[in-house]
Amino acid sequence: MNKVFPSLQSATIRRQSLGLGLLALVLFIAGNWHQAIIGFDSRFVVFAQEMLRHGPSFFPTTYGQPYADYLATSTLLTWLLSLPFGQVTSLTAWLPTALASALIVVLVYRLIAPYSRRWGLLSITMLLLSSTFVSETRSVSLDQMLAAVALAVFYLGYAHDHFSAAKRLHWVFLLLLLGFAIRGPIGLVIPTGVLCSYYLINRQWRQLFSFGLLSLALLAACVGLLLLLAKLSGGEDFMHDVIRMQFLGRMDGSEGSGGVLYYFTSSMGNYAMAYPLALLALLAVVIGGRRGPDPALKLVCYCAAAALLVMLGLSVPQAKKARYILPMLPFAAIIAAYPFQVSQGRLFTWLRGLTLGLWTLLPTLLAIGLVVARRRYPEPLASLELIFVVLGLLQVLALLALLKARLRHYGPALAAVLALWTTYIMVVEPLERRLYDTRTFSLAVKAKVLQQPAPLVLHALGKDAKAIKFMVNYDCDKVPLFTQLPVDLKPIQAPAWVVMSQADFETLDDPRLRSITPMLTGEFDKTPYVLLHLAATSAP
Repeated sequence: MNKVFPSLQSATIRRQSLGLGLLALVLFIAGNWHQAIIGFDSRFVVFAQEMLRHGPSFFPTTYGQPYADYLATSTLLTWLLSLPFGQVTSLTAWLPTALASALIVVLVYRLIAPYSRRWGLLSITMLLLSSTFVSETRSVSLDQMLAAVALAVFYLGYAHDHFSAAKRLHWVFLLLLLGFAIRGPIGLVIPTGVLCSYYLINRQWRQLFSFGLLSLALLAACVGLLLLLAKLSGGEDFMHDVIRMQFLGRMDGSEGSGGVLYYFTSSMGNYAMAYPLALLALLAVVIGGRRGPDPALKLVCYCAAAALLVMLGLSVPQAKKARYILPMLPFAAIIAAYPFQVSQGRLFTWLRGLTLGLWTLLPTLLAIGLVVARRRYPEPLASLELIFVVLGLLQVLALLALLKARLRHYGPALAAVLALWTTYIMVVEPLERRLYDTRTFSLAVKAKVLQQPAPLVLHALGKDAKAIKFMVNYDCDKVPLFTQLPVDLKPIQAPAWVVMSQADFETLDDPRLRSITPMLTGEFDKTPYVLLHLAATSAP
């Protein structure tokens, strides 16, 4: 295979990629220190809190018991980052994901810059303007970490053939081990499939079969080790839980489901703007036909094959969630920016105009969206006046950049990125944390319980559902009692504290509880909840 671009090893591109990665990391963690934990992040923060109290383990724990759905790799990272502070914060929880996202930025640029630095920068723009990338970067996201691993595997395989990077290929298998450690079996299968798609399109049959067989053997060894660790951590029953949650549960749809074409249709919104623009770019490639050998176009084909394999492969299991196909996003972003690499073709010219128009008008579109949101949500939106000023300035800068030939592409792209991320950080995140707040009510409950210690009962919260969102704020080893049905409350002995939704409280027929005046009433995860104090005098 010809070494097309040995210049990838140049210090210039390395410095540029690292600089872009550092700038991206600053953007990814901006305004993040001790934000309230909400939603899916609660589970991972509870994992890290328990590890901070009890030390590291092979599997994360909740209520002191090992949790079967994940290995403790990401929790270990959060634990290490939290040790200097003595507590888990939103920064230490999100930082591993932010670092993975910054690595994706670095790798995208290193992959594309040898062909065109403009293409590389605009590919990063497409990445940063994709909705799921934004939301997952500012959260705990194992799938974003897996996306970084998958792109790194693809990059090393491609660089081995095109960038004189033969000595780096052995890192691929270490990355596969890392992928498994982060995401379980799927964490090894997805990066393997991405590199196999490159070998398949490139007709490198020997590499395809040898790498595929070695990866299969590695997968079998990792699965065996995983089950052994599960048995050592929690016995036979826990090992069966690991099999159910990490293997069977994903295949049979018990952990979420969707149609066969779910990823291909839902990604129009979940991965806008990279995914829909990538489809249009591929359509333009097909209609325009090939004009002689073009290494850049071949790279687009490799990226399309890798993205397609991720989407097809993850369409087989019944369990489907938008974040699962994050590994395809960097490839879609590269394809979406390809029209800026092509100098000929009417369709590519039209796509460049469409993309530039979207970037240029995005500050105004976001401002309109905020006006609509202000009417929909009665809560005052944080920093709304300031964000309108920022969006107005960015809109002016984007329009002025169009008048300068050298800034015609970069100016609107930068303005669009800053507009989207500023809006998300200053408005969307605070609004989500206000709407789905669990910290205020949980801390108020904790204060009451500390004043008058007694067993805590969580009624109908779900041990692995809303109860986790309560315990992430409680942050102690106190294991509550869990009840599900009203009849389960009857054996509860006074004194005790009982947390339940206001709707459940109003439907109680037990006079012992129904006659109690709630000590607290407040919003918990967008639902009214109450705290009842079952005092000793309340006992029959």
